[in-house]
Formats: sequence, C-alpha cells, structure tokens
Amino acid sequence: MTAIARRNAKTWRKLGKKAVPYLLVLPVALYYAAFWLRPVLISVINSFTSDAGRFTLENFSLVLREESFLPALRNTTVFVVFSVTLEFLGALSLALLINRKFKGAGFFLFLAMIPMALPAAAVGAMWITGFTAHGWINSLLQYVGLLAEGGKIYWLVGSHAKLMTLMIIIDAWQVIPSVMIILLAGLQNIPPEVQEAGYVFGGNYRQVLRKITLPLLAPTIQTAMILRLISAIQVWLIVVLILGYSRMPFLVERVVYYTKEVDLLYIANEMAGGYTMIVAIVVSLAALFYLRVSGAFKRARE
Repeated sequence: MTAIARRNAKTWRKLGKKAVPYLLVLPVALYYAAFWLRPVLISVINSFTSDAGRFTLENFSLVLREESFLPALRNTTVFVVFSVTLEFLGALSLALLINRKFKGAGFFLFLAMIPMALPAAAVGAMWITGFTAHGWINSLLQYVGLLAEGGKIYWLVGSHAKLMTLMIIIDAWQVIPSVMIILLAGLQNIPPEVQEAGYVFGGNYRQVLRKITLPLLAPTIQTAMILRLISAIQVWLIVVLILGYSRMPFLVERVVYYTKEVDLLYIANEMAGGYTMIVAIVVSLAALFYLRVSGAFKRARE
C-alpha cells in the first residue's frame, strides 16, 4: 500500500469515528423532523396567520386582551416556582436517603415510584373522588380520628390560594419520583472514594454534602430541573380534571380550552395559536434564565 493510500485510509478512519455519534443520533433526528418539526412549524405559521391567510399580529393582540390571560400567566408562574422548588427538595431528600442503601431501601424505592407509574388521567380521577364531601380522604380522616364522625371537609371550596396549594401538592406527589430517579442516578455515579476523602479530612455529613456531593451532582440537577421546569409550565390536565376549565386558568389550559372546548368559536384557532406561541416563548425564556442563573453557560465555556 502506497503512502497516499495509507494516508487516505487513516483519514477515512478518523472521519468514520467522528461520524459514529451523528449516525447514532440520526434516527432520532429523522423521527423528530417527521413527527415533531412539521407540527411545530405549522403552529408557528398559524399563529401569525389571519382567517384570510395573511400575516398578522392580531392573534397575539386577542390573547393579550383576553381577561383570562394575566390570571393564567400569574397562576402558571406561581405554580412553577413553588412546585419545582418543592419537587426538587423532596426528590433530593429521597434520593439522598435511598442512596444510603439502608435495609429495605429497595422496597422503599418501589413504593416511592408508584405515583410515577400512574397516568395523569388516573391521578386526576383518584384525587377528584377523594376531594368530594363523601370521598375517601374524609373517610380516612374519620377512620384515624382526625375528623369527627359525619364531619366533612369541602376541599374544593375556598380561596384561590387553597386551590393552588392543592394543585401543587398533587403535582408534587406525582412528579417527585421521576425527579428523584434522575438525582439518584447522578448520586450513584459519584465515586464513593471522593466522599470518603471528605470524611477522612474531618468533614461531617453536611459539609461533605454541600462541598463535594452537590457540586458533583450539579450537571444532573441541571438536567432534572430543566426537564421539570418545562413540564411545569405546560401543566393543565390535572387542573382541568379536578377544577374544570376556566376556574383556575393556566397558559396551556387556555390552549386546550380553545382547541377542544370552544373549537367552533370564530376566534378559537387564533386564540389557540397565539397562546401556543406565548407558551413556547415562556418555556424558552424560562430555560435560558435557569441555565444562566445555574452557571451552565459559564461551565460550557470552560
């Protein structure tokens, strides 16, 4: 084999090694291009298109003038801030507990993952039957003696803050296991020798957790929080199943409302398209804000 042929063969081998990751990702990219990219592009185009097929910004004007827009934006913001915070703290606590591998940790992990296996519709049906006056929650409270015999708590009657708290608790109950699994996987990838070294040099559990474990877990936390942040902004099904439409509006709940409930309304498509683009913008800005605050951009440059 000549020197040129050997050089060409070596070059092709290098190109082949570099191309392997892209070839592995190619099926997923093609799938998204076929089943995700097209609907997204259609939604973007429709949000800027009038009934006459012309470019317009009137769809966004309609959304901004709707009386439910500001409450929906406010409710979504409050829900995201409190639910994501609660779910992160709860998931991290459970992940740290299970990672200690105490006796029965496997069974405890199994119990903790049960809510994650339930579809949102089943979760909504389970909780709505519990929140009725004669539901299983009041019956359970009577059985354990926390509620007088024949007494009732009307869970879905009361202030806006009370209903929001219920939605956050229900969502956290279902979502904490999925966040916990991501964090637990990250914890199990941390070499135990690193943490043991911290104890050898005189650190206690809290110091090792703050100065060693959490910094090493930062990339995993970042992934889990971005996924949860995006998902929390898009909450709607649990709210609709328990409270119905419009009682406590959320951004994506408005999209579904105009798409499914009042789809024959003459401005339904325009409202749904406008809300869809606003949700996409909010999700993008929230993700960028989190990446900026968490220092992900700085770590990427380094």
